[in-house]
Amino acid sequence: MTKPEYGEEDDELLEKLGELEENKATSKYTPREERIITGFEDIQRFCDKHGRPPHHGEDRDIFERMYAVRLDQLMAQEDCRDLLRPFDHQNLLSSRLPDTIEEIDEILKHFSDDPIESDITNLKHVRSVSERQSPDEIASRKTCEDFSEFKPLFDNVQHELNAGIRETREFKRKAEITRGKYFIVGGQIAYVAERDADFLNDQGNVDARLRVIFSNGTESNLLMRSLQRALSQDETGRRITEPEAGPLFSDEVKENDTKTGVIYVLRSLSEDENVKQHHEYLHKIGVTTGSVERRIQNAKNESTYLCADVRVVMTIDLFNIDPAGMERLLHKIFDGVRCNLEIKDRFGKPVSPKEWFMVPTQAIEEAVTLIKSESIADYTFDTNTLKFALK
Repeated sequence: MTKPEYGEEDDELLEKLGELEENKATSKYTPREERIITGFEDIQRFCDKHGRPPHHGEDRDIFERMYAVRLDQLMAQEDCRDLLRPFDHQNLLSSRLPDTIEEIDEILKHFSDDPIESDITNLKHVRSVSERQSPDEIASRKTCEDFSEFKPLFDNVQHELNAGIRETREFKRKAEITRGKYFIVGGQIAYVAERDADFLNDQGNVDARLRVIFSNGTESNLLMRSLQRALSQDETGRRITEPEAGPLFSDEVKENDTKTGVIYVLRSLSEDENVKQHHEYLHKIGVTTGSVERRIQNAKNESTYLCADVRVVMTIDLFNIDPAGMERLLHKIFDGVRCNLEIKDRFGKPVSPKEWFMVPTQAIEEAVTLIKSESIADYTFDTNTLKFALK
C-alpha cells in the first residue's frame, strides 16, 4: 500500500471546509464589510441591467425580491450607508423607497442588527413567475414525510444566501448535480439528498435517479437529466455555491448554530466469512442529514450495508458545515484503505459498495480531531501502519 497524496483538488476541498486559511489575501475591510460590499454590487448589477432599483412584490423575480430586501436593510443602517457611499454611483442609498406603507411595516418588523445576516427573505413560499413544469414532473412531487430533518439545512442555506456566504450562479453542466448540492428551480430551493448509481439511458447518456427535497416541504424521485433540463429551461434556474470557510464543529452549541449532519461509523454484522474475518477493522464511514437509526433500519435489504444488519460504533454531530463535503473529505483521507468488496444484492445481482474502509476506529477519531483543529493538511494517513504521520 502507498500513502495517499493530497493534490490541488484536495486543497480546494479543504479550503472550503475551513482548513486552509494562510494564503488568503489581506484586505482593508473586515469579512463582514466585504460581504456587505459584495451584496451591494449584486444590487448595482441588477440596476445596470434593468435601469431601475429592485422592487418587492409577489409578481417579482425571486432574485429581485432578495435584492430589494437587502437594499432596504442597507439603507436602514448608518454604518452600511457610510461604508457604501463611495461605491454608490447610482445614488441607490438615497433614492430607494419602499413600495407601499404596508411594506414599510413589514420591513421594520423583521429588521435584524446585521443587514446582510437577516433571515427576512424566506424563499420557502416564493414561486417564480417563470415557473414551468411538465405534467409528469408535477405528478412526481409528493409531501416529504421527514422534512423536519431537512428544514434546518434549508434554513441554514437561506441564512447563508442572505449573508453573502453562499451565492447563486448560472447552471451550466450536469456534472454539478451531485449529492449534497443545492439549486434554485421553479422558485424553490432544491437539495439533492440522494443520488443512486449512474446508468446509461435509452439514448446512451449517463443518468441517475435522485431524491430531491424542495424548500416547500415536497420531494421528488426524479432523474438527473430531468433536473438538468428543468434548470436549463428555467430562466431563473441557478446553482447555489458552496459556503465560504467556516467552523467545522462546535464544542459548545450556540443559539445561532445549525446542526447540519452526523458523521456515523458502522460495523457489519454479516455472517459472510470475508466480512467476519475483518470484523475489527472493517467500517462504513458516512454522513447523514437525518437520523442514523432511521437510515440503517432497512440495512439487511440494502447493498450499501452489505445486505446485513449493522451496529453503530461512533457518531459525531456536525454544525454549520456542508455534510456532503465532509463525507467526501473523510473518504478521500482513507481512500488508500477503501475495500473492494463485491456481494450479491437481494436480487442476486453483484454490487460493489464503496463506503467501507479497513481502518480502526481510533484512526477515524484522529482524522476528525485533525480536521477540527485545522491541521489535517499537514498530515498523511499511512496505509501500512494505519496511523497519521506528519508530511
